[in-house]
Amino acid sequence: MMVKKGKNIILGVTASIAIYKTCELIRILRKCGFTVKVIMTKEAEELIRPVVFSSLSGNRVYRAGIFDEPDTWEIEHVALAREADLILIAPATANIIAKLATGICDDLLTCTVCASKADILIAPAMNEVMYNNKITQGNIAKLKSCGYKFIAPRKGTLACGNIGVGCLAEVEDIVKEVKNYL
Repeated sequence: MMVKKGKNIILGVTASIAIYKTCELIRILRKCGFTVKVIMTKEAEELIRPVVFSSLSGNRVYRAGIFDEPDTWEIEHVALAREADLILIAPATANIIAKLATGICDDLLTCTVCASKADILIAPAMNEVMYNNKITQGNIAKLKSCGYKFIAPRKGTLACGNIGVGCLAEVEDIVKEVKNYL
């Protein structure tokens, strides 16, 4: 199914406890008329099975390997990058932010981001200490200077039980930002 320009979202999903919110995010984005293709990191697959995102998105889930067996002969990360009108990473861990900031392309998600001319929108979710770490904040500043956009995490109860800034932004706020870009 070919979708109009401005409607194709590549959704990068990383290993944060907030991953469960991605299910609702996909549902709402599709309801808004967006095509959503999910790329999961290997670590994210430890938290939720790809079949969940495949069912919700109506599309194949692209997984960690860069050179998985393709459906058609294409260089997968380049093909995904080319069709993306927006790459949204939600939830985004400190790890993926650091990899992107330093240009590390060692999985399908990082290679796709690097190969894309689309806008990149990142919604961090992590422990407050990790989020406020000088290195993480430096990586965020570096990505912002390269034109990447961020949806700030909110204050709430973190996975460790502490209350602090690091919770994934509300799904409705993420959808609102996606609509602003597209």
